[in-house]
Amino acid sequence: MTRRSTPTKKAIIAVLNASKRAMSSDAIEQKIEIEIDRATIYRVLNQFCEDGIVHKIVADDGKQYFAVCQKCDQQQLPDHHFHFRCTKCQTIECLPVMVNFSLPEHYNVHNVNCILTGVCANCS
Repeated sequence: MTRRSTPTKKAIIAVLNASKRAMSSDAIEQKIEIEIDRATIYRVLNQFCEDGIVHKIVADDGKQYFAVCQKCDQQQLPDHHFHFRCTKCQTIECLPVMVNFSLPEHYNVHNVNCILTGVCANCS
């Protein structure tokens, strides 16, 4: 299903594209230059997730962050990729590495949420 492009959607995706890192809905709300209520921001972000435009990251602190599905070195990031949260600057970024894991027989993975925490390259 093709969704309509609206000023709200354009404003939210512009903020996410400009950041190059995952952002919380609060951070997105602070950066948007037009008046949008919080419920609308969540609704649009969830539509973007359904449409594969952004992905949701639930960090180890329980907070939800959203990142544009970026390409790295002309390759799409794998569906099961790690994220890194810096404990100094609090940024979250996607790491372009495959997640390799094995499960017992008859288990099927539908989603992976891998968060590594530590100090990022900028803060080291």
